[in-house]
Amino acid sequence: MIDTNLIHKALANPLRRDILAWLRAPFEAFPNDYVNLGCGVPVHAIQARSGLAQSTVSAHIAVLVEAGLLVPKRVGQWIFLSRDEEVIRTFTEQIRTHL
Repeated sequence: MIDTNLIHKALANPLRRDILAWLRAPFEAFPNDYVNLGCGVPVHAIQARSGLAQSTVSAHIAVLVEAGLLVPKRVGQWIFLSRDEEVIRTFTEQIRTHL
């Protein structure tokens, strides 16, 4: 079950939509040395791409994670992020059928 209200809240911000778009095609959005095929993209790569402070980016990522749109994976000291395609697919299907 997804929380559509949290997803709408997350998608209301343009940076969060950008992050989701970047993670949709990580090899196009980030240098290859930032992309880990098994884990996703490290948070610091997203922060570097955005040009914003780490705390600002972390707050936006927290909203996306809480909404279920991103999946964090800790590997050692690093946190990698990837999209939860099933949640995104379910949400878009609900929008398509209910609006």
